[in-house]
Amino acid sequence: MSEAPTSPRANLPEYSVSEIAAALKRTVEDGFPFVRVRGEISGLKFHSSGHVYFDLKDDKAVLNAVVWRPTVRLLKLKPEAGLEVIATGRISTYAGSSRYQIIVEQIELAGAGALMAMLEARKKALAAEGLFAAERKKPLPFLPDVIGVITSPTGAVIRDIMHRLNARFPRRVLLWAVAVQGERAAGEVAAAIRGFNALTLGGAVPRPDLIIVARGGGSIEDLMAFNEEIVVRAAAESAIPLISAVGHETDTTLIDFASDRRAPTPTAAAEMAVPVRADLISQTLDFARRAVAAFLRAMTQRRTHLQALARVLPRADQLFAQPRQRFDYASERLGHALRRNLREHRRAFAEAATLLRPRAVASQIAAGRERVQALGQRLERGHNARLTQDRKRLESLIRVLDSVSYRGVLERGFALVRGPDGHVRRRAAAVVAGETLSVTFADGTREAVAGGTPKPRMPRPKAGQGTLF
Repeated sequence: MSEAPTSPRANLPEYSVSEIAAALKRTVEDGFPFVRVRGEISGLKFHSSGHVYFDLKDDKAVLNAVVWRPTVRLLKLKPEAGLEVIATGRISTYAGSSRYQIIVEQIELAGAGALMAMLEARKKALAAEGLFAAERKKPLPFLPDVIGVITSPTGAVIRDIMHRLNARFPRRVLLWAVAVQGERAAGEVAAAIRGFNALTLGGAVPRPDLIIVARGGGSIEDLMAFNEEIVVRAAAESAIPLISAVGHETDTTLIDFASDRRAPTPTAAAEMAVPVRADLISQTLDFARRAVAAFLRAMTQRRTHLQALARVLPRADQLFAQPRQRFDYASERLGHALRRNLREHRRAFAEAATLLRPRAVASQIAAGRERVQALGQRLERGHNARLTQDRKRLESLIRVLDSVSYRGVLERGFALVRGPDGHVRRRAAAVVAGETLSVTFADGTREAVAGGTPKPRMPRPKAGQGTLF
């Protein structure tokens, strides 16, 4: 009996999935034991285990990369999303997902990626306008009544915020639902910020006291909406204090620089927004206990101080002993002083009585009369001298008056001519024919009637003779 022909497949070795994965791992690691790969970091993730995961990409392919925790501390350059770097390491595989990856040993900067360069240029331009200035930052309210949240309504962000607010201090929350990723995200976020600011106080929809713009983590492409200029300007123009909570702690967007406060996570934003109610109650009670304790302590100190003062105060008999003794001495001295004063007055009265005798009185009257006569003579001499001095002064004033008076001029042959209106006529041209003139001479006044036509020429005064006025 002949044997059945053997199938060609029976000669192929059979491998398990693990064996194939191990063989591929050895092949890849032997073929690329040490390589340098250039690409842009994307999808950066810092795991809680300490390992770092990211992708190196160019315009055609993506290579997974991992940095083990011991190597992270030795890196000279910390991985950042969007950076174009040169990663040095070895190529390996990950059997759990049938993929190959590079185990990074070192990272060098190869130049900023196009996206990061654009964001950096935009950041510098907005900073030059003063949108990121510290003096524009507004303080957050201590306990806002209404909090406006701008985020996706279906994500975990709003649940985390509400959970944290309810745990700390429940507040009224207004949700403005927006897209947080995609082409329309930037416009909706900017419109939401401006919409909250447009609400009126006391309106049907309450105006928030604080705004939180929140989104979960993601790659730099996922967070690009919060780097758009329209969103940054809306955040900077907001009159309501604004907290940005976009991405995780390592994610940074331009809205973070324009907001009044940046939170590393949405949960942290809720913690910044309100204090812990239990802590406030505990702190208030503690303040009350401290106030009562301080009052009681102060009362005890004052009572102790008053008791100490009372112990050092002297007794009443000691306080009044010396004044009482001084009073006794004063009363004794007062009696002696009164008797001495009485003797002094009696002696003075006796001396006055002796002066009032008739002979003494006559001599005093004669002496007084002589003093009165002498005083009268002095007064008369002084009066006569004063009269003589005043008379001389008056005569001097009369001579001065005569020297300046117009009457002295009239005595020299001049006359004073006045018209009917009483005004002096100083020029012949001022005299009207036929008017009555009053002519004043040295010894009296006469009236005269002007006749003829007055001559326009004035008579020339004699040599050495002055004018009348």
